Amino acid sequence: MQKTIDVFFKILEWLLIFMLSVMAIMVFTNVVMRYAFNSGLSVSEELSRYFFVWLSFIGAVVAFREHGHLGVESVVALFGRTGRLVCMILSNIVILACSMIFFWGTWQQYDVNASMTAPVTGISMIWVYGIGLFSGAGLSLIALERLFRLLTGRVTEEEIQIFAGENMTVEQLAERT
Repeated sequence: MQKTIDVFFKILEWLLIFMLSVMAIMVFTNVVMRYAFNSGLSVSEELSRYFFVWLSFIGAVVAFREHGHLGVESVVALFGRTGRLVCMILSNIVILACSMIFFWGTWQQYDVNASMTAPVTGISMIWVYGIGLFSGAGLSLIALERLFRLLTGRVTEEEIQIFAGENMTVEQLAERT
């Protein structure tokens, strides 16, 4: 099961690389066309904005899995093991609540977004805003899994140290990627 999850996240990382590359090419092409030919591609402007939205939200899920989000490590590092575990539990509860609200809000707006179309490409706007379903569900599942492992005592010392910002040598950072 873990191997399947790792493959899924590796595919997400490649998707992020692809979207960032295509977005950069579209923006660069548009800049050159505007400067050299006094024209541009409206499609590339619109799609690059949509790709940026998708990059942000897919990237948030990938970063959360890799413990890459910002944290208040200087405060957490002051606590002992029990304090750190409590902080981990509380932060995952807050993340779970926010991501579930985000998922629910996107779900509530589904019909509205599905009925609207993009001005240039004509695609349904659910293709743009629907990423909230993926992000909300992905963040919720990761937070639930972490909460489960925290509450059942299956969290490793390495995870607690990463949460507190300790013992992160260059070698450990390289192993995480």
